[in-house]
Amino acid sequence: MIDKSGIKARFDALAPFLNERDRRLFAASEARAAGRGGIAAVAEVTGIARSTIGRGLTDLRSGSALCNSRVRRPGGGGKPATETQPGLLAALEELVQSSIRGDPEAPLRWVSKSQRHLSAALTACGFGAGQKLVGRLLGRLGFSLQANRKTREGTQHPDRNAQFEHINATVADFQAAGEPAISVDTKKKELVGDFKNGGRELRPKGRPEAVRVHDFVIPALGKAVPYGVYDIAANAGWVSVGMNHDTAAFAVEAIRRWWHELGAARYPAATKLLITADCGGSNGARVRLWKRELQVLADELGIAISVCHLPPGTSKWNRIEHRLFAFITQNWRGKPLVSHQVIVQLIASTTTKTGLTVACRLDTNSYEKGIKVSDADIASLNIQPANFHGEWNYTFIPRAPDV
Repeated sequence: MIDKSGIKARFDALAPFLNERDRRLFAASEARAAGRGGIAAVAEVTGIARSTIGRGLTDLRSGSALCNSRVRRPGGGGKPATETQPGLLAALEELVQSSIRGDPEAPLRWVSKSQRHLSAALTACGFGAGQKLVGRLLGRLGFSLQANRKTREGTQHPDRNAQFEHINATVADFQAAGEPAISVDTKKKELVGDFKNGGRELRPKGRPEAVRVHDFVIPALGKAVPYGVYDIAANAGWVSVGMNHDTAAFAVEAIRRWWHELGAARYPAATKLLITADCGGSNGARVRLWKRELQVLADELGIAISVCHLPPGTSKWNRIEHRLFAFITQNWRGKPLVSHQVIVQLIASTTTKTGLTVACRLDTNSYEKGIKVSDADIASLNIQPANFHGEWNYTFIPRAPDV
């Protein structure tokens, strides 16, 4: 009586560790030990074909399995689909030609058609190729499914590199003299409320936090407008969270609050302040209100305020983007920004291994849009343009107080 249950138990225990040749030899050994009817019994409980067990018995008798490291005999296994279906590879490449993007001579090409659609199209052409096979063949052809990437910055200003060199040299001069140098910008506005926020966070399995389906502003909560100030030398950030409009008055107020809460204590002997900013937005080089408010701030603080703008089209190169804002986004990923207070707390809790610290306050002031600055106001500014691109680089000298 053949012990089929014992054979099955031994096979189930060893199968995960056996390759194709080892399974064949194991089945053959069990069949030979079982005697008459052993091949049929082993085939029944293991699912291995009787012909395969027969080849295993031949290997055991001849000893060929001991001196041959091959898993399969020469010529064994299925033929590649490109051999059994001549013209398959050429047909696939023809199908994706219309979807090629970019330089045809580049080492990596990519397609917008899905593997499922390509498989169906090949079937319609008389070929048999599943999605996985299509994926492997696309790899052989040098194709890859990819997303597009923001890399083109538009027309490059001829003095772009020279302006960056000017900014770096100016920052270095301020730091060498112990004077403050900051980078400023507005972070993306955020809807306040139980809205979906990008990213994931740990929660009990099967219990994701429920948020609204549609992103429509909640009038009672509005939006959050984070304006950041990054102290380059101290690796420390300040963020004012506004509640309505991103205006130049709001931007300068954020700088004012940074100075009174952090800057003045950190730089008690400061005689000047350097601000690096984008060329557009509320702190743009052509914004009159920005200049008027900075002159008022220089008068209040009694120190000269210099501004260096990044060249047009290079806002993502601003230090504050990758040294402050990027880490704030990481810190609040997957967390609905349900209130202004939550936003302030999440921003203030942002830290990095390199020692970044962030202070954050809520600015409840209301800032009016569309404020006009007259020519007379501009004429009253005590502004000194730099010799190099004075429209990008300029300094406000404190005006004498009215007697």
